[in-house]
Amino acid sequence: MSLNPQLLDVLVCPRDKGPLVYREQEQVLVNERLGIAYRIDQGIPVLLTDEAVEWPGGQAQ
Repeated sequence: MSLNPQLLDVLVCPRDKGPLVYREQEQVLVNERLGIAYRIDQGIPVLLTDEAVEWPGGQAQ
């Protein structure tokens, strides 16, 4: 399932307020700066900081 491009333009990470990268195949939004990802559940981004998971290749702080 794909996300609306206009939605992607306004979504930001709740931790650092920076942009997120959409990974369609994995159905996640990734904050590469912090090395975390937020899942997308049935087309709805779950941007809860306590549900973020570590994402490889990031610069976790």
